[in-house]
Amino acid sequence: MSVRRRLLAAAGAAVFAAWGCSAALATQEAGITEGSEAGPLFRVVSYNIRHGRGMDDVVDLDRTARVIRELSPDLVGLQEVDRGVARSGGTDQAAQLGARLGLHAVFGAFMDYQGGAYGMAILSRFPPIRSWSIPLPEGNEPRVALAVAVSPAPGDTLVLVNVHFDWVADDGYRLAQARALAFVLDTLTHPHILVGDLNDEPGSPTVELFRQRMREAEKPPGERFTFVSERRRGEIDYIFVAPAEAWRIREVRVVPESLASDHRPVLAVLERWGTAGVRRGGPRPGH
Repeated sequence: MSVRRRLLAAAGAAVFAAWGCSAALATQEAGITEGSEAGPLFRVVSYNIRHGRGMDDVVDLDRTARVIRELSPDLVGLQEVDRGVARSGGTDQAAQLGARLGLHAVFGAFMDYQGGAYGMAILSRFPPIRSWSIPLPEGNEPRVALAVAVSPAPGDTLVLVNVHFDWVADDGYRLAQARALAFVLDTLTHPHILVGDLNDEPGSPTVELFRQRMREAEKPPGERFTFVSERRRGEIDYIFVAPAEAWRIREVRVVPESLASDHRPVLAVLERWGTAGVRRGGPRPGH
């Protein structure tokens, strides 16, 4: 095992050692009957906000907040977020959006830019227990994944992981970043949700790596495009959950918002079953 992989494994284990493993895995979805008691629902959003700059080239964080507010989210992963950056007026965008929406905000930086920091954010209806950055291999730009643990109910812990992989045409950078992140995800001992801009299409090695390990919140046919710019259209923003036995996916939609950003928000309504733990040991084919 390389030094980097040992460090990543140790970091993942240390974060969760204080909590320990949860109860046994929930009943597999195929075994749940019609009469089973429903679990709690979580409205989860992934949205690349382009630092609030819309397709009209106007930076308007109020407009971004309105788009998110209409989705009534519990958990939000935001990509392309500025803090103290000149191009967006030097504001702390995560804190500003959190204040506007009445949500807790956590910012994760992966590079300095124009006098401030550029990165991503997580907004949560639940107070964070802990937040941390997961270092990823550098590509065209530095990259990290941002993780937040929350407790929606006593004795229950969920982890939301937000990511924005490299954007260049060569997918070698993205695949290296995906492998590093997957290695850490495999150490998690609580149900978790992965959201973000993977900058890769379905069928790519990057996307398939997560499809082998997690259950995808699949978008409706004909409504898959999440990136709609003047130059191209594509499906590059995703939501995944794990372990598959701990979740039911009740609704997924791509919001047809075409002005506030060059990306469209993805909303998934996720149902939790019990306080399921996570099996260790890598891929779980078929989920």
